[in-house]
Amino acid sequence: MGKRRGYMSDKLKEEIAKELGFYDTVEKEGWGGITARDAGNITKRAIQKAQEQMMRDKS
Repeated sequence: MGKRRGYMSDKLKEEIAKELGFYDTVEKEGWGGITARDAGNITKRAIQKAQEQMMRDKS
């Protein structure tokens, strides 16, 4: 099975991880070191950011 291609840039994931307070874990252990809940929270926050950006663009 091939490696999955991510939809989010690493820069965005890092920014959100810093915002949510677990970027230190990412630095120490890599992305595999975060919990499933943290990964879900990254996705949730990325969706919120995209929706906010769409609303700003709409104005």
